[in-house]
Order: sequence, then C-alpha cells, then structure tokens
Amino acid sequence: MPGKVVHFEVPADDVDRAVSFYDKAFGWRIASWPGNEYHLVTTVETDENGMPTEPGGINGGMLKRQDPIKNTVITIQVDDIDAALKTVEDAGGNVVRGREPVGDMGFSAYFLDTEGNTLGLWENASTA
Repeated sequence: MPGKVVHFEVPADDVDRAVSFYDKAFGWRIASWPGNEYHLVTTVETDENGMPTEPGGINGGMLKRQDPIKNTVITIQVDDIDAALKTVEDAGGNVVRGREPVGDMGFSAYFLDTEGNTLGLWENASTA
C-alpha cells in the first residue's frame, strides 16, 4: 500500500505570531504540547484517540524553525521507518534525522528527496 500523508508541520520564527495568524486566518485550534516546545494543530475534528474523524482530514504541528524543519513538512506513514529510510536512500534521497521515538505514540524520521525537500516519516508504535 502506498504511504499516505498523515501529518504536517509548520515551522515558525515566532511561534506565538504564527499561532495567532493561523487561528485568525483559518480557525485552526493550536495548543502547546505539555513538556515540549511543540504545538498540536487541529484542522478537523478528532476522536477520543486524537485521530481525524473526517475522511482525508489531516492535523499537524507547529514548532520553532530549526534543522531539519526549515520549511513546511508533510509526513508519510510507513510500516517500518528503518526500511523506508533504506528505500529513500536507494531511490536517491538522503536521511537527515533517523528514527526517533515520539512519546509512546510512535517514531519519526526526516529525509531529503531528490529535489531538496524535507519530508517526514511516521511509524505507529503498534507496528514497531
């Protein structure tokens, strides 16, 4: 099955300013994630597990601009991040941040495609 886009991240130089902008411009609900310098962005309603209830709906995050997240990033869900990173490299891409845990939810990684775009990978903890 093809990897589907499941998340996005918007970096900001001034996170408070960006939060205000996206709230005013699009009505996004943005809340800080306790214990992190990360904000959860809700663009569609979610269920009790925080998953979008609308088919095709995607929520995301906002954080201070930093390496490797300098521009907006889309995140692709995969069954195995390590295998996906190998495939990315075999296809001509480059790993910029390998597999890292995200709480008890799963794992993330970042790579550059052949055009220099940074994209993210996501592996649910249940498949690890």
